[in-house]
Amino acid sequence: MKKLLLTLFTIVCLHTCKIFAQVPKLSSYPSAAATIFLDFDGHVVQGTSWNYMGPIDCGASTLSGTDIETIFNRVAEDYRPFNVNITTDSVKFLNAPLNRRMRVIVTVSSSWYGSAGGVAFNGSFTWGDDTPAFVFSQLLGNNVKNVAEAISHEAGHTLGLFHQAQYDAATCNKITDYNRGEGTGQIGWAPIMGVGYYQNFTLWHNGSNSLGCNSQQNDLEVITDGRNGFGFRVDDHGSSFATSTPASFNNNAFEVKGVIMQNNDNDFFSFNIPATSRFELDAIPYNVGTGNAGSNLDMQVSLYHSSHTLLNVYNPGNLLNSIIDTVLEGGTYYLKVEGRGNQYAPNYASLGSYALQAKTNGLTPLPVRALNLNGKLEGNKHLLNWVIDADEQVVNLRIEVSTDGRTFIPLQQVENNARSYSYQPLSKQSLRYRLFVEFDNGRYYYSNALTLQPHAITGPKVAGNIQANGQFQVLSPDKMQYRLFNAEGKQIQQGNLVAGVNALQVKHATKGMYIIQYQHTNGQQSTDKLLIP
Repeated sequence: MKKLLLTLFTIVCLHTCKIFAQVPKLSSYPSAAATIFLDFDGHVVQGTSWNYMGPIDCGASTLSGTDIETIFNRVAEDYRPFNVNITTDSVKFLNAPLNRRMRVIVTVSSSWYGSAGGVAFNGSFTWGDDTPAFVFSQLLGNNVKNVAEAISHEAGHTLGLFHQAQYDAATCNKITDYNRGEGTGQIGWAPIMGVGYYQNFTLWHNGSNSLGCNSQQNDLEVITDGRNGFGFRVDDHGSSFATSTPASFNNNAFEVKGVIMQNNDNDFFSFNIPATSRFELDAIPYNVGTGNAGSNLDMQVSLYHSSHTLLNVYNPGNLLNSIIDTVLEGGTYYLKVEGRGNQYAPNYASLGSYALQAKTNGLTPLPVRALNLNGKLEGNKHLLNWVIDADEQVVNLRIEVSTDGRTFIPLQQVENNARSYSYQPLSKQSLRYRLFVEFDNGRYYYSNALTLQPHAITGPKVAGNIQANGQFQVLSPDKMQYRLFNAEGKQIQQGNLVAGVNALQVKHATKGMYIIQYQHTNGQQSTDKLLIP
């Protein structure tokens, strides 16, 4: 039986309609055979599963050409990891195989159906009869983000995806068919197959779908498992030091681009600096505006020496982009780019395209033989020490700190002959340090940047004693899901863990062995045992 899936209309119209403009012809991946066509200029639908009451005359959207381009870019980024072409060109659509194409009609005509944001038949991408999906742009207020979210969502239904739902962790009762995600700012997260109108960082998800609490839906697996005739794109950069892509400086700068296509994808780049220099790098996920709007990738960049020694990891907690600002001696270095989760979003589908923009200070050697900052944790204290080896005299020495990995502020002015400093931070969070040093010749320099983190939990693991009433604790290094099974292998409960200490209880506990299964943010699983005495 064909399954009809829709996105309910929950958006208030934000502005009036615009005069319709010529639709720009855009394609995200022209070499792909599988095609999703975004149709903005009207279409008469007939001879499909929708036409039980005759033809449907869909009026053109009233979106401007600029709005259409922004919508296209948002949808294209959602589908960037896959071997599928997102296009506004009808010729590309008509030339695609009949059973590997989908038309998504963005239209003002909604009265024939009702007050939904969009609607689609589940799995219709491969039906081969050009049954389309619909997004009702006026009911979405012609808001470009909401229209784009609805297009990606409805196209997802045609690829076989159901809604990502929310359930009560304790009772497994459904809260809503639409997982709204959590968080704020540019890392505020929601599933594409939930409701992504209200969050910036909307991704594919691995969670319980609308069919039931125990019905786990792995979005990436469903899209690429063969039913739709396409999989992931071919990897564009090597995933090791040996296969790294060389990045060459031109006028003391370089720019390279790439796509993180799977959650185990690492892109490696190599570059060479002839002499000691200040090295700055902006790692920017693809976006359509300020605040990394429309990005699907939370970037983490790691910097390695030619010996493959890790020098530092750059991943500001509340930003999707990353920045490097450090001093490097002459030699060869490597950059590793990967997608990561954050305090709201799981690591599962932080995927998408990016650019690395690097520059140096002109490759002029520093007039110092050494300027190195080191540090360590000792209990709750941060202990810093440094080496300054130069002919000039130090006239200004300052320790700077950053909480987000990109903006440094003064922490402490120290004596010019000081070579160490220790203190106890007020909050338990990762802090990034560097030295500002000014010499008597009027020149100033920055040291390498150093990150000190609170002691990490290496779990997840059951901690402490397990009580006879079933109470126990789990230490978890990150947010993740858990499932609890009895000795017969029957699941008896499930829920979510937060980073840190989690107080849990086995419901209706009886003496015996239980198994707890952890679903890690990278998609892997691990298990632990607990014995109730």
